[in-house]
Order: sequence, then C-alpha cells, then structure tokens
Amino acid sequence: MKLPEKRSRFWPTLATVVGVSVTVALGNWQLGRGAQKRELKAQSEARAAQPPIHVGIEALSADGIDLRRLEARGIFEPQHAVYIDNRIHRGTPGYHVVMPLKIEGTERRVLVNRGWVARPALRSELPAVKTPQGPVTITGTAIVPHAAPFERMDTVVEGRIVQNLTVPRYTSMTPIAVQPFVLRQDSALDDGLVRAWPAPDFGIEKHYGYAFQWFALAATLTVFYGYTQLRSRRRRAGEPPAA
Repeated sequence: MKLPEKRSRFWPTLATVVGVSVTVALGNWQLGRGAQKRELKAQSEARAAQPPIHVGIEALSADGIDLRRLEARGIFEPQHAVYIDNRIHRGTPGYHVVMPLKIEGTERRVLVNRGWVARPALRSELPAVKTPQGPVTITGTAIVPHAAPFERMDTVVEGRIVQNLTVPRYTSMTPIAVQPFVLRQDSALDDGLVRAWPAPDFGIEKHYGYAFQWFALAATLTVFYGYTQLRSRRRRAGEPPAA
C-alpha cells in the first residue's frame, strides 16, 4: 500500500529539520566557546603585561591570580622538593623540579616550578639539582594547577616523584603552609635547569574547527534533502532521474 505523497515526505523533512537545527545549534555553541576562549586569552595577555605582584607575608587568593606575573624573595628549601614525572624536553624524558621558597620575614612558602631536569639513568635515583644557598629573588607566572581527569590522589606518588601536582596534594605530602598556586619561574638562575615554558594554549582554533564541521554537516544534510526531494519529484512526474 502506497503512502500518500504528503505523508511520505513528512518524516524525511522532519528528520532533516531536526538534524539541521541540532548541528547549527552545536556550531553556534562552539563559536560561543571560541569567543569565550578568545576573551580569556585577551585577559591573560593583559594580566601578563601588568607589573609583577609581590608575594609577601600575606596569603594570596587563587581567584584572579592565575597567569599573573609574580615576584618573590626568599630561600629555597630543597629538602621539601618534589619532581613531576614524564616531562619531555627535546625528546628527552625528565622532571619538573618544584621546590618551596620560604618567603623572607614569614613562615609562609610559595611553590616554585624551577624548570626541567633530565631523568637519571637509574629510575630509582633523583636528579642532582643545583640550589642557591642564600636569598634569591624569583619572578615568574602564577599557575593554579588542577588534578588530571580520573586521577586518584593515592596512586600517583612514588616517594618525592608525582605524576601530577596540585597544591592540596603537596600539602598532604609536606606539612608546610604554601600559597594556593605554583610560581612558574622564568627569571635567570645559574642552576642548569631548563625553563622553556610553552605559551598557554586556550584551544581557540579547536572550537572554530569544530564549529566549521557542524556547519558543514548542516549544509550536507540540507543538500542531501534537496537532492532526494528533487529525484522523488521527477520520479513521480515520470521524468528520468538526474545523472
């Protein structure tokens, strides 16, 4: 039994309308996310251009400090250092050396990511890191680290080696008071560590790429629907289908 013409076209039309609506909405959502990331990048660049914030005796809030320029003066405490594993520099595996800096005039510390060092030949050995003995002034960028997705805190610590470091994880390992961020050092220091930090990746182009894919899919659905409807109309009219 043949369906009426209007009924036979209803479901393909409905499916196309829904498909195009959803893909266009997803494309617009990705455009919005890209615009948000672009604004975040502009804010980050504006923060980086401001004079460094001095890290003193007062506790700083993690809110609004991320990616700000900082300056701190104090003494490194190598006995409380930790090493972030699986950091690669020019194809060589190594660690990021994170060490507390005891700020002058206070018992408060700030964690400093001093840079990259190559992994020793024996996995059981820690790398030798040259550390200044007296007070030093360190400048760099504040980073508020977050736990990796699906990561369990109790499975990543091997002595002083960690796979990922957050401030709560560090304070659970070492009972000292630290600021709620890590200062990623970029000031020069004669210690042999590599401080070639990559620029922050906000993923802007990724969102615009996803938006293009969704809009392209919406266009494909529209063209396919128009083509099939044209073929159907010609078939009903007894015309030969288009090649």
